[in-house]
Amino acid sequence: MHGMASEAPGDDRLAGGSGDADAVSNGVSDGVAGAAAHGVAGVPDGQDGWPAAKAALRRRLLAARGRLTDADRSEAGHLLRDAVLALPETQMAGTAAAYYSVGTEPDTRGLVYALWKRGTYVLLPLLLPGGDLDWASYEGPGSLVAGPHGLLQPAEPPRGVTAVTSADLVIVPALAADRRGFRLGRGGGSYDRALARVGAPVPTVALLYAGELLDEVPAGPHDLPVRMIARPREGITRVP
Repeated sequence: MHGMASEAPGDDRLAGGSGDADAVSNGVSDGVAGAAAHGVAGVPDGQDGWPAAKAALRRRLLAARGRLTDADRSEAGHLLRDAVLALPETQMAGTAAAYYSVGTEPDTRGLVYALWKRGTYVLLPLLLPGGDLDWASYEGPGSLVAGPHGLLQPAEPPRGVTAVTSADLVIVPALAADRRGFRLGRGGGSYDRALARVGAPVPTVALLYAGELLDEVPAGPHDLPVRMIARPREGITRVP
């Protein structure tokens, strides 16, 4: 489950800088290059090879992310924030489903805060015991409380697992994605279930670091593609 970090909105002083973005690109792309070379190539035809290939690729991507500094993650988060906020789909969205970053994920706190401040109704996930996602409204950084596994989540009343269907924009986490839009998550399937509830016309965007857009990731029958990929320096990539 991806979700929620505990700190305040990001520092705007870092927005648009390039030095740390270079560090992000260099720090992740080396590790991801190895992941792409060893985690996808040679995957057997059919479904039997997918779980093992996903697990191997996931380990390599997480190791690459683990080599990033807090400054790298913060800078990537600011650049991603600016790219997503500039999307016409974002500017037209009355409701956005997003997530509060945790661990080595690109920092989404500034993005969530900026969406809320501009008047967008923001939904954040609540992790349910079976791994599915309920949703509740974000009412500013002070509205978050401790959730399972040390995460932070909204204190507002749950709106149900189908609340994501009301979103005009859905922002999802990923460890990698490919040029078909298929994403690699943490393996719990939470966001696959959420994406299955989202209508095809709704814009969906996965947030990545540099080097995490691959030619192909292993995808099974239950994997659903996103329509856009956001990366810190490259901005938005739309997929077929």
